[in-house]
Amino acid sequence: MNKISENLTKKDLEHIWHPCTQMKDYEKLPLIPIKKGKGVYLYDYEDNKYIDSISSWWVNMFGHANEYINQKLKEQVDALEHVILTCFTHEPIIDLSRRLVEVTPKGLNRVFYADNGSSAVEVALKMSYQYYVNKGEKRTCFLSLENGYHGETIGALSVSDVGLYKDTFDHILLKTVQVPVPSDMSESSTCKAIDALEEVLKDKANQIAGFILEPLIQCAGNMHMYSPLYLTKARELCDKYDIHFIADEIAVGFGRTGTMFACEQAGITPDFMTLSKGLTGGYLPLSCVMTTDKIYDAFYCDYNENKAFLHSHSYTGNPLACSVANATLDIFENDDVINENKKKSAYIAQKLEKFKELKNIASIRQTGMVAAMDIIGYKPSDRIGLKVFDYALEQGVFLRPLGNVVYFMPPYVINYEEIDKMMDTAYQAIKSLNNG
Repeated sequence: MNKISENLTKKDLEHIWHPCTQMKDYEKLPLIPIKKGKGVYLYDYEDNKYIDSISSWWVNMFGHANEYINQKLKEQVDALEHVILTCFTHEPIIDLSRRLVEVTPKGLNRVFYADNGSSAVEVALKMSYQYYVNKGEKRTCFLSLENGYHGETIGALSVSDVGLYKDTFDHILLKTVQVPVPSDMSESSTCKAIDALEEVLKDKANQIAGFILEPLIQCAGNMHMYSPLYLTKARELCDKYDIHFIADEIAVGFGRTGTMFACEQAGITPDFMTLSKGLTGGYLPLSCVMTTDKIYDAFYCDYNENKAFLHSHSYTGNPLACSVANATLDIFENDDVINENKKKSAYIAQKLEKFKELKNIASIRQTGMVAAMDIIGYKPSDRIGLKVFDYALEQGVFLRPLGNVVYFMPPYVINYEEIDKMMDTAYQAIKSLNNG
């Protein structure tokens, strides 16, 4: 590490508390100051480059410093950087809202904006609850899937089920009910989980406002994957028992699963769809909740009826964020992204075959542009994922395993040579564990 990097690292650790991190780890782990990014690469101050194989926490779609998105952002910053969305509106948000209605499942005609994924989940939960209040009902419970993750604000954490994040705060969380997630992608496990869901709904439906889930992939839940059939049948049960279906597509939306939105693979329209991460191509914080006219109409009234949805964020609908979101949608429209991703997904699937040779690997899985596998035969205290991370970083690949789960979620602009580098490095990193 050169003097510039050393100095930046020292200054960082004097004040910055990093997310999802035990800060004491930085006494031994490298903290790498990044100077710039371009395409799939991140560059440090020693001109080392690293393939960003996890899209900088799953947000980057079209590469770092994308020239087209850069230009649209520069144009917008000279026109309007921000304006309060109460009383005012602006062209970027009007265009973005129309386009989101066009690309999301039919019937999601209303868009409410927030700043990040957790906030969008909070909005959806509050909106679902108040819908029933406005109808004269008080349904104080929410339903979610076991092993699910929806964010780290109080409401979002309440409907999550990843103990690493949730257990510490259990006594201050909303009381919720979790139901089993299908154990795999088979029809038998799907039907078993649906039966369990209906048993809960038979007993508690009149207490439940909504059922929230991550369609197809539970990303923070160790990249667990399940069948679209579950979504189809769960949607039917939500209709049958009159509760809201809330699709959290924050991590899986915008092409990650092989279709623009995961719900498309089940042929369903949720009552609420939360979007963020890839919405702005990885540039700026922005999220939204898509919902139906039916939900919207339950809040539409004379002011003295007190049915308005009184929720806001200072930077709601920020014009800069909306401009890069529009640029992101432009790229989807102009570059046939989904079909190109299908070709790359097929190539990744071929590369996954080699991992079957490794005795310390199990449960190799893939949905669209997301692939994962479990490293087995080690205790959590071994921190095997950290060893894979260190090895890959030395080879110029940024992998960030989830515990003992190694996964790939690269920017869509990754080319085939870069896929080779990313996956061959992971293979050698895992293979080296047997020799360590």
